[in-house]
Amino acid sequence: MSYEPPSSSDDDTRSTASHPPCVLAFNAGDPSGAGGLTADVATVAAMGGHPAAVVTGAYVRDTERIYDHFSLDDEAVHEQARTALEDLPVQAIKVGFVGSVENLSAIAELAADYAELPVVSYMPHLSWWQEPHIDQYLDAFRELLLPQTSVLVGNHSTLWRWLLPDWSSERSPTARDIAAAAADMGVPYTLVTGIPLPAHHVENVLASPETVHCHVRCELFDATFTGAGDTLSAALAALLACGTDLTTACTEALSFLDRCLEAGFRPGMGHAIPDRMFWAEPEDGDPPPPEADKDDAPTLEGYGFPCHDTKH
Repeated sequence: MSYEPPSSSDDDTRSTASHPPCVLAFNAGDPSGAGGLTADVATVAAMGGHPAAVVTGAYVRDTERIYDHFSLDDEAVHEQARTALEDLPVQAIKVGFVGSVENLSAIAELAADYAELPVVSYMPHLSWWQEPHIDQYLDAFRELLLPQTSVLVGNHSTLWRWLLPDWSSERSPTARDIAAAAADMGVPYTLVTGIPLPAHHVENVLASPETVHCHVRCELFDATFTGAGDTLSAALAALLACGTDLTTACTEALSFLDRCLEAGFRPGMGHAIPDRMFWAEPEDGDPPPPEADKDDAPTLEGYGFPCHDTKH
């Protein structure tokens, strides 16, 4: 797959407005920068959009695992989003992990008030959380947010266990099987990722109960990534905000993710992170930037900043 970042001169991929398309993202803050709201902001910006970021809570996490999560109350989430929606010309909504049943209810109410906006909902793997919280969250997501969702995004195994818990066939459910279960709750389209294939490959499928709209096969990378699902769903929301049709948007979002993973890096001691700004790196063969003369480099004092030598 290949991906080229959106060009500011490409009038076909933007509205006639003089500003980037706005995407309203609901997600938890991630101090590691791997996923959550950090991933949404970086991805929407990389796709040429303007991220309007609503903080729903905060992870306590590093690049390897999630230790805890703290939720904001639903009034704080509602007021953040309502204020942004009344000011900005939001063209798509992305929902990640929002931490509580009350926050899901607030977001569902807002989405219903702005029914003309496409809603991309991402369901991450929640095994790090306490089981009673998981069950309550999944039930509320199914009842409150899925009826407002335009495209549901999730890994094959995660969506299977959530939407088809009583699956008894010897074969694994197809993307259309999962899409049919989501459609029972009002979701017209489901993007199922990571469907296992032979020879170290997976398939990603956009489906409705009636048909498969697109499918992209990828070779697995020899690394474990954190933040891939948030990156994909945010890219999809940004492309829909640009006015891209759904099938093309899914194909391009998957291409973008593939390039992010190919350029991924491991900044800490845990998992690798997608490089959402891969396109800003110099191409092979490009001359390196000129080195500054160290003797001429300004110091902190030259900028008027004191050094961090706290005196007691």
